Amino acid sequence: MNLLLIFTIFIVVFLLSGIRIIFEYKRALKFRFGKHIGTLKPGFRWIIPLVDTIQIVDIRVITINVVSQEVMTEDNVPCSIDGVVFFKVINPEMAVLEVEEFTFAITQLSQAALRDVCGKVELDTILSKREEMGNNIKKIVEVETKEWGIEIIDVKIKDIQLPENMKRMMANQAEAERSRRARIILALAEEQAAGKLLEAGKLIDQSPSAIKLRLYQTLSNIAAEKNSTILFPFPEEVLPKKSAEGIN
Repeated sequence: MNLLLIFTIFIVVFLLSGIRIIFEYKRALKFRFGKHIGTLKPGFRWIIPLVDTIQIVDIRVITINVVSQEVMTEDNVPCSIDGVVFFKVINPEMAVLEVEEFTFAITQLSQAALRDVCGKVELDTILSKREEMGNNIKKIVEVETKEWGIEIIDVKIKDIQLPENMKRMMANQAEAERSRRARIILALAEEQAAGKLLEAGKLIDQSPSAIKLRLYQTLSNIAAEKNSTILFPFPEEVLPKKSAEGIN
């Protein structure tokens, strides 16, 4: 009786130890005595204990950080650049069987590609064309990872650290550029204002009545100030016509 109980417990433990639950976003490579014999899909699965083993692979989009890399640009400016890589395992078998620790391999490959790409361009290009730099890094990385059953979704450059003296120089350059634009805008405004005044003067010269209306408007504006006194030594109508036209 005791032997039967022990045997029953052993069988139950044996069966339970072989139960595996595979989530929808994962795949499990099945090995029997170290040999790959298949891939387990999501759901309730059972393997032979002590005989079969599994290795789980996540097939979702995975994000890894590319640690800051010291780069010397083409115009001899030292800077530190870091980024982020987004990738997805398309073929779990290749990702496990073709490369050891594919995440570590992608990290190392991305660091080398980042240094290579950013070292061949000038600093202004890196600062103004981050998207293009990321795409160039992606092209280099995906050439290798395609053989590993891995798809590179995207590569982004996150941050660019510059030396303090370079930051001051760029700040001075930006300030000078803003000053130049402000002067150009002011000059254009003065030019436009002068043109409008010239057009208004020509229009007024064509009509003596317009000159009088402008005079009356000016007098009205002056009279709005309570402490202003306006003196007319004689009325305009007493002047000869030619003289009045000359005054106008």
